[in-house]
Amino acid sequence: MADIVERYDIPKQNFWLHGPRSGPPVEFDAQARLWNVYGYQELQEVLGDPATFSSDTMRVVPKGMVPEGFSLEGFITQIDPPEHGKLRKLVSSAFTRKVVADLEPRIAAITHELLDAARERERFELVSDLAYPLPVIVIAELLGVPSSDRALFKQWADALFQRDAKVSMEQSAEERDAALDATMKPWREMSAYLAGHAAERRRQPRADLLSRLVEAEVDGDHLPDEQVVNFAIVLLLAGHITTTMLLGNTVLCLDAFPDQQDRVRADRAAIPAVIEESLRFLTPFAVLGRSTMREVELGGVTIPADQMVTCWLAAANRDPRQFADPEVFDPDRDPNPHLAFGRGIHFCLGAPLARLEGRVALNILLDRFDPLRTDPNDPVLFIPTPTLTGVRRLPLL
Repeated sequence: MADIVERYDIPKQNFWLHGPRSGPPVEFDAQARLWNVYGYQELQEVLGDPATFSSDTMRVVPKGMVPEGFSLEGFITQIDPPEHGKLRKLVSSAFTRKVVADLEPRIAAITHELLDAARERERFELVSDLAYPLPVIVIAELLGVPSSDRALFKQWADALFQRDAKVSMEQSAEERDAALDATMKPWREMSAYLAGHAAERRRQPRADLLSRLVEAEVDGDHLPDEQVVNFAIVLLLAGHITTTMLLGNTVLCLDAFPDQQDRVRADRAAIPAVIEESLRFLTPFAVLGRSTMREVELGGVTIPADQMVTCWLAAANRDPRQFADPEVFDPDRDPNPHLAFGRGIHFCLGAPLARLEGRVALNILLDRFDPLRTDPNDPVLFIPTPTLTGVRRLPLL
């Protein structure tokens, strides 16, 4: 484990990658005024009990920390039952097994096109040349927004997800205002962009997911404009960021463990297991948020009602109580019940698509790069935030 940390200079803020964690599975952070859950079994309880652990975290955030005009209305990740089930059904048909499987030829074609374009340049950088544009093009085509605008999507995603910030409930007024301004600018730009496309779909629907959202009804009523826009934001952002990190992390693992690369190169049927172990080993979305609806016992401690709970999926995926030798990259784990895509009613809707994109792209990379190796003279760069585990720059030879 130390080898991969030292080799790629993994940031210390990704603490779960720096050796076994000591301490209880549930701890209170007095400075941040929130509860951290690190244990696998404890997170199973949290994610499986939405009545106790609400996804609506905004309800416990002090009003002074919420920007004026900011709303998470329609964000399916922030909604509890029964509304959650109704909204999830609106887009679940876009991610059925058959719909996703039918995308495989298009994903392969895009991958080849991107790699052909990258071959004309002197150096190949995995994230900018493939791992980012591939899932963006796919989700943009599903939504019905121009994939040629992907530079804008990246700009917004970087501003929202890649800031080097520690989540805290205690900040000075100046720090809070600066953080809110930094968050709201890309948020407003992205909202205005998608609102424009949604308004166009109301006038002239198409055969795309955005038109489906505009035309959808819940309990006999169409979704409000704000809810359509926020729903589209979730799909656009979550629809590409997970795959970008999944693909980058898997290639990093195959570079770090060349014996595993040799095995999967010889037996491509092993690719899905390699991807699953990569998701456990380098969990892309390291953290989920919840809030307690009542007082609850968890991991031997009592958490009061109306408390913020930080769910460390990345740490739980390395809990030795669940995974033998958790710091070993072992694609032969069977079963491998990692929590990288969450668990329960909020299990990632796009998980089948992310897995397919990863499998197709990795297969093609192995065909076209032998060996698949990082450039020792060009450093790997990680996303500078503890809430994500992934590379933002991965140069290959």
